[in-house]
Amino acid sequence: MIQSDSNDRLIQALGANLTTVRRLPSPGLRAVLWLAILGSMAVALAMVSDAKAMSSRLMAAPDMWLAALASMLTAVLAATAAFELSLPDRKATWALLPLPTLLLWIGASGMGCLRTWSVAEANPMPPDQPEHCLIYILGISLPLSLLLIVMLRRGLSLRPNLTAIIGGLACASAAATLLNFIHPYDAAATDLAVHAFAVVIVILANTIFGGRILMSNTR
Repeated sequence: MIQSDSNDRLIQALGANLTTVRRLPSPGLRAVLWLAILGSMAVALAMVSDAKAMSSRLMAAPDMWLAALASMLTAVLAATAAFELSLPDRKATWALLPLPTLLLWIGASGMGCLRTWSVAEANPMPPDQPEHCLIYILGISLPLSLLLIVMLRRGLSLRPNLTAIIGGLACASAAATLLNFIHPYDAAATDLAVHAFAVVIVILANTIFGGRILMSNTR
């Protein structure tokens, strides 16, 4: 009886200052929220750009619309995978979810460089435009990355660097998708190289800084 009373007092003491933990929304729901914000950015860009001309340009060649579709799907799947990886009980294989669309994106973009004819609705890229594309992708990726890291930090990832890498891929592919609204140019090797360079920078930045933020959550 004395031992039982002692245990009861210990349990009461340990639970005296406990507060109710608010349940974290499902990874799918949090991914939808992030994608909804991305969608609102797309709507805003569509309102200030020539969406009809963009649609005609993308549909003028299979590689154009395939690359745009693949980058959009990569953003969706990578965001979903990142939110799944933000939970401690999820397997690392979630990181493979955006791989098929990523390969399609790379392949379709490469097809555009190998195409021997030019899209009538698209213009050749001016010499100074690649720099603008780089700045645009990095600039759009920054707020998307900050928002995503804040949302991912609510979880408790046991693989913070992997989670940050996949999150960076989501942000980079999202920015590349939005670039289509203000990028009235045909595919070119220089264009592809600049886009690939921007995507790598975004992923590395998310891995370095986002990974540290997510790692601090496990200490």
